[in-house]
Amino acid sequence: MSVARPAAGRLLSRCAKRAAAPVRSPVVFRPCTASCRAFHSSRSLAVRQRPRFNTTRLSERDGMRTADDFESFAKEKFPEYTAADKEELRKHFSPEQIAALEAAEAAVDPMDLTIQGRLRDDPYRLHYIDDMRDVQPVIDRRPRTKPAPDPNSRFMTEEEFSEDFIKWAENFFPSKAAKMTIRDFVSDDLKNIPEKDWSPRAREAAERKLVQHLMSSEGQQKLNEDYEGPNDIDILEYWLERSALIPPRPSNSALAPALPRKVPGVEGLYKRAIDSEDDSLDETGEYQDVKKKTGLSVKQLKSLTVKSIVTRFVSQQTRLGKIRRASVLAVAGNRDGWLGLGTATSIEPAMAMTKAKLDAIKNMKPIRRYENRTIYGTVEAKVGGSVVRIDARPPGFGLRVPSTIFEMCRAAGIHDMASKMLRSRNALNVVKATYEALLKQPDPEEIAIGRGKKLVDVRKVYYGKSLC
Repeated sequence: MSVARPAAGRLLSRCAKRAAAPVRSPVVFRPCTASCRAFHSSRSLAVRQRPRFNTTRLSERDGMRTADDFESFAKEKFPEYTAADKEELRKHFSPEQIAALEAAEAAVDPMDLTIQGRLRDDPYRLHYIDDMRDVQPVIDRRPRTKPAPDPNSRFMTEEEFSEDFIKWAENFFPSKAAKMTIRDFVSDDLKNIPEKDWSPRAREAAERKLVQHLMSSEGQQKLNEDYEGPNDIDILEYWLERSALIPPRPSNSALAPALPRKVPGVEGLYKRAIDSEDDSLDETGEYQDVKKKTGLSVKQLKSLTVKSIVTRFVSQQTRLGKIRRASVLAVAGNRDGWLGLGTATSIEPAMAMTKAKLDAIKNMKPIRRYENRTIYGTVEAKVGGSVVRIDARPPGFGLRVPSTIFEMCRAAGIHDMASKMLRSRNALNVVKATYEALLKQPDPEEIAIGRGKKLVDVRKVYYGKSLC
């Protein structure tokens, strides 16, 4: 309670006046009222507060145990190892581990576990308090059954892989005749010399003798008798379990570190397959997916007119904040009646632009054109709040349209057209509405057939052009 408050000031001043007044009569003890009580900021209590629980002696509480009870509990819950228990432990642990267990048992006092510890009896308790041999996969880590991989391992070369394959295949040729090698057909003076030091003539002669022996009737009969051949399980184990790394072979474990980008022994041996028809126009492989879906070559894809016409920046609100991305709308066409739109979103504007252009090439559709220069009549389309109306115009009129529609007309091969935006001028909706209007142009031939008439183009007749 602050002294600066009016109530506190009156209280202090009243008590000070009584203390300073002269004593004229005998002092009589009177109970202090609320106005002259001892100064304290807390609220005065009406009655004395008592504890919620009665204080009783330790021995009088229900459920408490004596020292004898603790000792009996400790002997029951934490008994010492008997001779039978020690004999059972020797079957599973080495002498060093047995000595460690005995030292641990001697270091821990059962009374400390009884008084200070707590034995859980709920259904979620750990079920191994004394025995750690059982592994629970939910709580314990998975044991490592395979050694850690060697970081210096490398893939086999072509020669090493061939030798390893021959060693694996020799397991299915148990007889000596089936295991004959080129060393068995060389002269005696070369058998103790390494194979790399043989002369080319001696090697060719030994290889010729080996082939003749294998192709002979005796050799073929011996091979057919002793050949047991790998079954499907052996072949599956060879492909899945046999490592292609030189010894010491690491285990095929998820704990193995990733291989480096340039693996020693493999670098330069394998190259990415490049289509010869691409003429080195697509080194990064950017157009390979579009090439498969459209059936066009890379040269034809690069000849298309592709341009991004609308770029926006959008934000996604997450619990970590706003994630800003670039949204791009691109248009693609071949300048001869084909037009497509593509949209893409990415954190990097360049990546979004590339994806939008490739998407526009995939979505190209044919656009109907009159005399390969303008559209058929007047068409109107609405997307969102934008309404676009496009009109056909005579030759030489040109493109009197906004910049976004101008790029679409140039990509589709339209040279004479006018447009009018009746409502919202949102660039994204305007482009989509224009594309929808170009796709739903009326076909005069279909209208004439529906009316049972024959359509004749007057311009082609009077200007001397063929009717076909």
